[in-house]
Amino acid sequence: MTPSAASSRSGAPGLDIPEVTVAPGDTATTSLTVRNDSDIVEAYSLEIVGDCASWTTVEPARVSLYPGTSETVTVRLAPPRSSEVRAGEMPLGVRVLPAEHPDAVRVLETTVHVEEFRELHSELAPRRRRGWLRGRYRLAVQNRGNSPVEVGFTAAQAGEELGFAFTPADRKLDPGESAEIGLRVRIGTPVWFGAPVVWPFTVDTTDTTSTATAKSGDQEPRPDEAVVRTPLDAEFVQIPVFPRWLLVVLAALLALLLAWFTLVRPAVRSAAKEAAAEAVAPNPSAAGEQGAEGQPQGAGAASGSGTDAKGQGTGASAGAGDGASVENGAAVTGGPQISETIDVQTAGGETKTGTYQVPAGSVLGVTDIVVANFQGDEGLLTITFGDRKITTIALETFRNQDYHWVTPIKIAENETVTIEVTCGKPGTPASGRQAKECHEVLNVSGVLSRITQ
Repeated sequence: MTPSAASSRSGAPGLDIPEVTVAPGDTATTSLTVRNDSDIVEAYSLEIVGDCASWTTVEPARVSLYPGTSETVTVRLAPPRSSEVRAGEMPLGVRVLPAEHPDAVRVLETTVHVEEFRELHSELAPRRRRGWLRGRYRLAVQNRGNSPVEVGFTAAQAGEELGFAFTPADRKLDPGESAEIGLRVRIGTPVWFGAPVVWPFTVDTTDTTSTATAKSGDQEPRPDEAVVRTPLDAEFVQIPVFPRWLLVVLAALLALLLAWFTLVRPAVRSAAKEAAAEAVAPNPSAAGEQGAEGQPQGAGAASGSGTDAKGQGTGASAGAGDGASVENGAAVTGGPQISETIDVQTAGGETKTGTYQVPAGSVLGVTDIVVANFQGDEGLLTITFGDRKITTIALETFRNQDYHWVTPIKIAENETVTIEVTCGKPGTPASGRQAKECHEVLNVSGVLSRITQ
């Protein structure tokens, strides 16, 4: 048995299989001639060995030859377009095993040159971010090619309002390796009032390997090693510092002030002057009537009436001065202004509550609450007064939120003000490092009144 190999192109015989060059995702072939130099009929089994065995076949895999005859078989190489098939040289062997003389087995070897290909895959999350002055994004990059690459990142917009910063600015990736890059988008001028402003921009992931090689002078860049760009579209939504409803409130307050100074105040002052003038005016009929002892008639009655009126006035003044009211058959007297703070820290994926309980014998009239999400956490927040749910807010939609009531919301004794926080993802405070826990603060302000029987 004398096996020999020949190129599928030239057909020239040789002792070894010629070297083969193949591109991933493509197919290349070479040929191998097997000849029976023995004096008996022999069958030969052909098997691929080496690193190329998973994607290389020989056709046919078994041949039977009479003495002095030969047959040419085809070796077909079809490497997949995958990062697992690395670019460079790989050994290839074809083992020829005679059925009758297994001790005469031979392995013909050659070298396969796997060509290089470049492929980058990138994803940006989220594609849309809201914030006052800055937003954070995550750029996931994977090298799906079969050779190491140097990856750079660029971002651009139509104008010059936005600033961009990548962390890190570049990265080297081996075949099949992935990396996550941080992107910070910032703008210098805030939007104080009005509607949110949408700033579109694009992010490019660039393979800079061939460019860097060309600049270093090691070799000339090949045409198929051009820089690969994969632009991604994204948006930064700049929200106003003050919400739109605040403009409505300010306009209403301004209208009330104008109405007070132009209509109500003059009418009140005029009515007060008329009442004062009537109080100090003399009573001619009372002054003209005299009693038998030379005193004005009805003086005693007037004095008695004055005493009764004084007593009644004193009682009315005391009641008004204490701010007394009646609720459920019990008297409620006015109390001091209070301000209580509820601080809740919640781990990611958990739900926690914080409470403030109204003291026994008191009623809390809530006029204002302020909610602070200073880290920019993501999740859900619910505020409850007693058994009444006041509001449920998504944490990612605000940093500071306040509510005000002209008519206070009454919370009975022993009932609670409750804040429930479900932490989806801790945010990043001013320090620049992502927090380990969500952190929300609720400040409750109002009047704490006493209950008297």
